[in-house]
Amino acid sequence: MNHPTSPQPIPGPVLSRRTFVAVIPATAILAACAPEAGGLGDESFGAKEGSIDAIDHSRFDALLKQYVVEGDNGVNLVRYEQLQSEAADELTAYLTAMQEIAIEDFGRDEQFAFWANLYNAATLDVIIQNYPVDSIRDIGILSLGPWDDEVVTVSGRTLTLNNIEHDIMRPDWQDVRVHYAVNCASIGCPNLGTEAFTGAKLEEQLEAAASAYVNHPRGFGGEPGKIVASNIYDWYQGDWGTEQDVLDHAREYAVGPTAALLENAEIISGYDYDWGLNLA
Repeated sequence: MNHPTSPQPIPGPVLSRRTFVAVIPATAILAACAPEAGGLGDESFGAKEGSIDAIDHSRFDALLKQYVVEGDNGVNLVRYEQLQSEAADELTAYLTAMQEIAIEDFGRDEQFAFWANLYNAATLDVIIQNYPVDSIRDIGILSLGPWDDEVVTVSGRTLTLNNIEHDIMRPDWQDVRVHYAVNCASIGCPNLGTEAFTGAKLEEQLEAAASAYVNHPRGFGGEPGKIVASNIYDWYQGDWGTEQDVLDHAREYAVGPTAALLENAEIISGYDYDWGLNLA
């Protein structure tokens, strides 16, 4: 893959992007939500070198095309009520099929697409199981969300959403575009795509996702000299390296007004994130 940056190795325990810290003591948050590096043990899902086999994501692709719509504000929104009433069984069927796959038999791009789709499908499933909610943070106790709940079993190993993102995708790929691929059902998050990820189109899809987020105000906004960026770039700054590396990364994708905004930027003045449900 053509990496816009060369991210540093993923550090040890990190505070999940999914954690809201305004009213809960930091020590409690860290104890409850910080995924531990190596939480899945020393085993690896591995990859079958040279595999040309492709995983069929057509069922999920059809769901995304039908129930994800682009809002007037440039944020992709989900028709959760209709998904819940019309296609919950279809979503369950897709998740069941994915859990029957021996993922270690596939190549790296197929694996990435698999994990990103699995994460996003499982998140949709969590929302419709608990719908109506105003925010994914309303699910679970102490506003910690569902990210440490066991949601899928792959190759005999039961996984949480945090396992998929923090124990598999971030450390195994060392690619900052993981953050543009997984969607946490929130307005502030990079868009949930209107098509499923596939190994064959992965590079194109990741580049499009990165560009869309960087060039939207929830990625980088504010005004020259007072840049306001998504909290993703604060919570996971170490994945890029430094704040300057984040800005350099953004400039690789920035066009039009965003390019002008970031052209001479040296610092990020503040961070913001909207936890409201990405509801159509």
